[in-house]
Amino acid sequence: MVFFSFYPVMLKPEQAIGIFDSGVGGLTVASAIKHLLPNERIIYFGDTAHLPYGDKSNETIINYSTHITDFLLEKNVKVVLIACNTASAVAYHKLHTHLNNSIFLVNVIDPVVQYITSHFSGQKIGVIGTKATIKSGTYEQKIIEKDQQIQVSSLATPLFVPMIEEGFVYDDISNAIIRAYLSDEKLKNIQSLILGCTHYPIIKNQIRKFFDFKVDVVDSANIVARHLRGLLEKHNLVNERKDPEHVFYVSDYTEYFESIARMFFDEPIHLEKKYIW
Repeated sequence: MVFFSFYPVMLKPEQAIGIFDSGVGGLTVASAIKHLLPNERIIYFGDTAHLPYGDKSNETIINYSTHITDFLLEKNVKVVLIACNTASAVAYHKLHTHLNNSIFLVNVIDPVVQYITSHFSGQKIGVIGTKATIKSGTYEQKIIEKDQQIQVSSLATPLFVPMIEEGFVYDDISNAIIRAYLSDEKLKNIQSLILGCTHYPIIKNQIRKFFDFKVDVVDSANIVARHLRGLLEKHNLVNERKDPEHVFYVSDYTEYFESIARMFFDEPIHLEKKYIW
């Protein structure tokens, strides 16, 4: 796994971890980080006013991501984690240049690619994600670059994000949409499936059930959390102080976001509406 070679000397362990996504999806990653790094303070930004990112232009996604990153910088974070596959695919390199090595920047794609190429050589792998993520070809390019023995088949599943954000989970509507997408010939005979969107772990069990639990369904949450822990340990930036107070910002308030955040964090949360554009 590749870590940054630089070390921003002014960073301190007690600084928070900044996380952003277009909506509730990144909460799957934030929850995994909370369990793996329980003393870390999390500042989360859900851009609910602009979701979904997957049908936006690259320029728009980069613009949204840059504004949010700057907002998190103002909150004095030590790392910004792009908990959105679309933004990771489209905006990561622009953000890396924008930050100019001032803090650490982590995306949710590279750790998954490392995991896949370490565990599934020679297999047929499926990737599902937003239109922008699939169109970018990022997963396929990076996986084949590391292991040409892996066959990658990608499929855009754009209705999954609005379906999840509207709360259609574990019902006939979501099951019908899942069935319609996953029946596509592109995913025939796959042995593993990458959930190329951080929203998708919310419907992971439904996806596994569709494949009769015979396909290894890979989501990024725990993989990225382990990657982040390794990064912080490498640079002595793991926070040892206990009882962190997490903060959640949204660009547009939704009751669903608040209920999902409470479910993932199993505690009262401080949710604040913040429109930064």
